[in-house]
Amino acid sequence: MKRNGVVLVICAPSGAGKTTLVKRLLQEFPHFGYSISCTTRPPRPGETDGVDYHFLSHEEFERRRAQGYFAEWAEVYGNFYGTPLPPTLEMLEQGKDVLFEIDVQGAAQLRLTLPAGKYVFILPPSMAVLEERLRGRGSDDEATIARRLANATQEMREAHWFDAWIVNDDLDTAYDELRATYLASTLSPCLRPLLVRGVMENRRR
Repeated sequence: MKRNGVVLVICAPSGAGKTTLVKRLLQEFPHFGYSISCTTRPPRPGETDGVDYHFLSHEEFERRRAQGYFAEWAEVYGNFYGTPLPPTLEMLEQGKDVLFEIDVQGAAQLRLTLPAGKYVFILPPSMAVLEERLRGRGSDDEATIARRLANATQEMREAHWFDAWIVNDDLDTAYDELRATYLASTLSPCLRPLLVRGVMENRRR
């Protein structure tokens, strides 16, 4: 019996290894649905409306936001970005799982619009290791590293409301835990509310 889709939301401080874990998950499970975001920034060279983003005016974005059209939205450098809720709900009804790799503020909004989702927070093994990883990138100056560490502290203070915590110390172990969390979420009774009745009514051998 077909089940409804799962919303899997993954958050982590910068440097905790979220992107690596998500890429690995998508390699093993490439069936995740993808919702095209809306933005008010102008298209960049090579970007196509309806493919890369839905490009909206500020007025249209604000109109849709007032109507509750977005599952989550944010303002970044004067432009709005948002995830449309109706296409996401449609994918879930079709049985497609939807993955969000998002910051804590966006996840908090998703918790209100998509409360049945599975919310996962990726933690570094320690702040010292996180700092080592950020410095190991070789791409940030001291001010940027200090800002990322401060942001990480604020983000981890919000970890208490997530459904699962995964410490990314050993990458393989962390991935096994993320994989297990995702697979377990697909077994939730709320995704197949008629399953038990269907089994009981099916008397064929």
